[in-house]
Amino acid sequence: MESEFSGSQIAFIGDFSPRQCGIATFTHNLCAAVTEACPNTQCIVGAVNDHLRSYAYPPQVRFEFHERDLDSYRRAADFLNINNIDVLCLQHEFGIYGGPAGSHILALLRDAQMPVITTLHTVLQEPDDSQRKVMLELTERSQRLVVMAQKGVDILREVYNVPDEKIELIPHGIPDIPFIDPNFYKDQFGVLGRTVLLTFGLLSPSKGIEYVIEALPRIREPHPEIVYIVLGATHPNLLASEGENYRLQLERRAEALGVKEHVIFYNRYVNNKELNEFISAADIYLTPYINEAQITSGTLAYCFGAGKAVVSTPYWHAQELLAEDNGILVPFRDSTAISQAVLGLLDDEVKLQSMRKRAYMLGREMTWPTVAQRYVETFKQARANRIKEPRKAFADLTLDRKPYQLPPLKLDQLFRMTDSTGIFQHGVYTVPNFHEGYCTDDNARAFLLTVLLEEIGQNEQAKEIEHAASSYLAFLCHAFQKDTGRFRNFMSFDRKWLEEVGSEDSHARAVWALGTALWRSQNKGHRKLCNQLFDMALPAIENFTSPRAWAFGLIAIHEYFRRFEGDLEVSRIREVLTEKLLVLWRRTHAPDWPWLEDIVCYDNMRIAHALILSGYWMPNEEALDAGLSGLRWLIELQTAPEGHFRPIGCNGFLHRGKGPAAQFDQQPLEACAMISATLEAFRVTKDPFFSQAAQLAFEWFLGRNDLGLPLYDSATGGCQDALHQDRINENQGAESCLSFYLGMAEMRLSQNLIQNHKSS
Repeated sequence: MESEFSGSQIAFIGDFSPRQCGIATFTHNLCAAVTEACPNTQCIVGAVNDHLRSYAYPPQVRFEFHERDLDSYRRAADFLNINNIDVLCLQHEFGIYGGPAGSHILALLRDAQMPVITTLHTVLQEPDDSQRKVMLELTERSQRLVVMAQKGVDILREVYNVPDEKIELIPHGIPDIPFIDPNFYKDQFGVLGRTVLLTFGLLSPSKGIEYVIEALPRIREPHPEIVYIVLGATHPNLLASEGENYRLQLERRAEALGVKEHVIFYNRYVNNKELNEFISAADIYLTPYINEAQITSGTLAYCFGAGKAVVSTPYWHAQELLAEDNGILVPFRDSTAISQAVLGLLDDEVKLQSMRKRAYMLGREMTWPTVAQRYVETFKQARANRIKEPRKAFADLTLDRKPYQLPPLKLDQLFRMTDSTGIFQHGVYTVPNFHEGYCTDDNARAFLLTVLLEEIGQNEQAKEIEHAASSYLAFLCHAFQKDTGRFRNFMSFDRKWLEEVGSEDSHARAVWALGTALWRSQNKGHRKLCNQLFDMALPAIENFTSPRAWAFGLIAIHEYFRRFEGDLEVSRIREVLTEKLLVLWRRTHAPDWPWLEDIVCYDNMRIAHALILSGYWMPNEEALDAGLSGLRWLIELQTAPEGHFRPIGCNGFLHRGKGPAAQFDQQPLEACAMISATLEAFRVTKDPFFSQAAQLAFEWFLGRNDLGLPLYDSATGGCQDALHQDRINENQGAESCLSFYLGMAEMRLSQNLIQNHKSS
């Protein structure tokens, strides 16, 4: 087999050691095992990073890319193509790649010109829409799909209709360690003479450690020598969001139960040698996980193959591996069952030792050398079955198929315009205009932006963005008056409110930002405050008279429903606001005027956007037709004869039956609204007419406009205030800059969707 693969190049993509996660360890071990199995084959690694700082990778890591930087995935594909990689072995789990459901990895697969073998570390039986779409394209673009349990095979067949010839069942690899007496290693851990229970892996609440701790008093009574070792650092994501709260809760629980002298926490990530020694010292291995839908557990495979007696909850991988008395399965969240299972083994030495030997013998089929040979055979077959074509690394990158290139997202002007109170309304050139103070409108837009930036992954400025987000949200909180249920809008530089009640539009924009944060923000404190404000502020919109406020409210509701779909009161308000817009539509629209007002003024596309959302999600066919036809008319109305975007000017707007639309002054918020509405229309219809309209609206900022002058300032990253008849308004105020930033964020978040449509 080696000679058949001699001289080949294999690329492994995924997390990689020394990054601390199970997939990083798996990728490292698989790469090493294949290298040993085929010494004349070159194995290289493309490592995906979760932060901008590089890890101290070993030499086989030839390139890196950031999980949320979509362009870096395409650069990775270019690297693979240029270096004539023969086979790509991808490690897949939804959470390690950027984009909705990890969809960024598809950008790499679309451009890669070699056969792809994908190892699925998660196979979902009930995926959401985004996960299903990613999974279906992943299966289409992979020559083979490797799963580590029969349950994964069944799900691929039944849920995703993957043909059998594409599926490979290869067990999780394990180190080939000798079958030894646990007492051999106990002295080096200070537990000689004690019976050792072990759980290892990155610590998180899903591990169910508390149920073992609660079982210890019953186990200790007949076995006072018992000790429970919990080995592993807290999961990095949990550590970043909650610190060591879970570990501290476990420690306090052990103390309250009087078993703290029977519990040892080793709070660190250990290397393979140390891990093997810990496993060897264990008498019984425990996996009390609380989620059934776990298709793979590397920790379970390691300990089972090392000849450990295993007590586990019946998650999918454990059900298969421990069947036929190869281990003991106990119900989820049941400390009594855990104690009974452990005592049953400790009180029956023959049963314990026979279970150990049976596990060890079965585990010989799971050792890394054996698993590596299975992978190499899969690589060989995938390459042989690939249709023979000349390489065309760049032939497909014609302009119609090439990903749309966006400028760098530079936020200097955003931070320049922001202080501890919030964002200033206006600028004098690039300098904040203190005289004009602040407003709720712009702080709502700014808070909305920070939520989108968090989703995009602006990691290099994450702390500054989070700090600014807190200021914007604090402004909104201060602006809200509980007694009236309304937001104030304008505040002077000396922090004095200039009115008792703000405009309807500013109120509804604030609600829009709050609803968006409730779904998208990862900051729990922000979400909780947004939830309170949203609940108190939404009802007022029902009694407003502004169609734009109704529209902002509907957009807010649909963002809110991404997390809280079953809220009946919010659903009722959605129906009311949608009907209010439709009443205007029925009264006003005509074949030559498919609109719901007798004037086309500002933020018109937001109304169409709201109708499309309600029409699609309620569903309401009349609303959807009104939104799409109205938006199509607005696009045609605002397209210049030369083909570029020409927003209706605010110096006169367009009145029904009263001549042409005002050409100037053209405002950035119109381009932003067009981008949002057309991208939503594209998501619903997949009609490239709408994605092209979004691109034209964004290019208005870059100089594809009536004057041929860019409003985007590449030096500051900000946006100038307006396009006049003869010049650019050079001030860079909040509304214009935020319109550009929001438009850019929407384009970035939709890049993968648009490119996917082009590729298909």
